Amino acid sequence: MSNQPRVAKVLAALLVSMTGTAIVLMALGNNAPSAGPFCLASYYRLDNIEDVVISRAPQSPGRWKCAEVYYSDTKGGSIEQLASLAGLKNPEDLNCHFVICNGLGASDGQIQSTEKWQKQWSIVPGRTWYGTEQTIRICVIAGGKNARPTDCQIKRVELLVKQLCRKFEIRPDCVYYPNNWQ
Repeated sequence: MSNQPRVAKVLAALLVSMTGTAIVLMALGNNAPSAGPFCLASYYRLDNIEDVVISRAPQSPGRWKCAEVYYSDTKGGSIEQLASLAGLKNPEDLNCHFVICNGLGASDGQIQSTEKWQKQWSIVPGRTWYGTEQTIRICVIAGGKNARPTDCQIKRVELLVKQLCRKFEIRPDCVYYPNNWQ
């Protein structure tokens, strides 16, 4: 029974510290933590994968059968920069559905949906790609052979592909990655 004052002091200290921590957290509100070397703050600023997959045009489960991930063969960029490098007058003409940025041109891991995705249009086959009208093309901003995608890009591509497979009933064996992926 001689420990009762000590137990009361410990409980009081615990109550004060928990209350103080709750006040500090409420004062911070919904603000993401500041970026640091091991901080996940950059993930908080990225769009939710479910929101990225939504398009203006109606979507049906049988519309898409495959997904292909490929490299842009550029050091950096965004939809606008890729269109400019390809000599396109309008970013709406970019021949892919999604662009995953690497931090040079847009935030690392940012997923940008193209106009072709928004309208649920197929990619136009060309000299570098001979896929089908039921293939979703995902462009990862990276130099290709020598430059690897960032860890954030890899994680975001995995999440995007997982969501696309779930939403459009795409079989995992119908998802194609570059030879040196991961």
